[in-house]
Amino acid sequence: MTAARGRTPFATRGGCTPSMSAVTYATAQLLRVLPRAQIGRACGRLADRRWPSPVGRAVVGLYSHMYGVSLDECAHRGPWPSFDAFFTRKLREGARHVPRDPRTVVSPADGRIESMGRVEHGGRFVVKGRPYRVDDLVGDAAEAERFVGGAGFVVYLSPRDYHRVHAPVGGTIARIRSLPGDYFPVNAIGARHVPNLFCRNRRVAIEIDSDERLGRVTVVMVAAMIVGRITTIGVDARDVPPGDHSFDPPLRVSCGDEIGVFHLGSTAVILVEPRAAGPWLVAEGPVRYGDPVLRALRGEAHRPETDRARGEGP
Repeated sequence: MTAARGRTPFATRGGCTPSMSAVTYATAQLLRVLPRAQIGRACGRLADRRWPSPVGRAVVGLYSHMYGVSLDECAHRGPWPSFDAFFTRKLREGARHVPRDPRTVVSPADGRIESMGRVEHGGRFVVKGRPYRVDDLVGDAAEAERFVGGAGFVVYLSPRDYHRVHAPVGGTIARIRSLPGDYFPVNAIGARHVPNLFCRNRRVAIEIDSDERLGRVTVVMVAAMIVGRITTIGVDARDVPPGDHSFDPPLRVSCGDEIGVFHLGSTAVILVEPRAAGPWLVAEGPVRYGDPVLRALRGEAHRPETDRARGEGP
């Protein structure tokens, strides 16, 4: 994947000063020694605590002003009983348009596409100049093989964004895998200074088998510092417990259906098989859930010989 355009570098190139690089590096070193999991749990408990309406209005107003949050698209305009209820707010019906082209993979979340590119031989893809291994990300070497020659893109959800995650394709979910890990921040500082960041952090991989034979599309929800909690479709828990969560019969979702929630913001990594890895329909930059990102080449969505080899076809 290519590095995001317009991102401020942390080295001296591009006009950034050495002192700025030193400050960000020092910040990264401080983050390494902080009790990140404990901080996340404490922030989660605070976010869940019910607040008096005047306090809630003041906090929401200040937060919205600081981060430029627009409440015009919310299904509910408040008051919210807690910060978590505000942060995980739903959109009103019709706020997003989800295309019905069966060959299209859409963005599962609002945010910014930070990186996009092909999965190379050996199962590597590059995020912000750093190589990642798909098997490390999804926690399964055999599962990672299906994405070699495919594509992936990274959506970063900032504090201002809507934080519910939606299905990028229609299909069925037979397994959700929750992987333990750390809680480094996934912002620019973390991505720059923490090697293998997305594979080191706690994450939840939601595997969607497309109805249109685009193959499997996996959405990896990556936790971060303060973001200690992820909830998903089909798992009735305050936080998705570690391990595999299998569904028999599989859960059926349409493109655009909600599949997960970040309780405080983070990052989603989306992986597609080669048959879905057609031309990119967007550039790196702002994106909203439902925006078309990839479109399979005509005829690529139906590859009977591949389906039979995997036991997916007749």
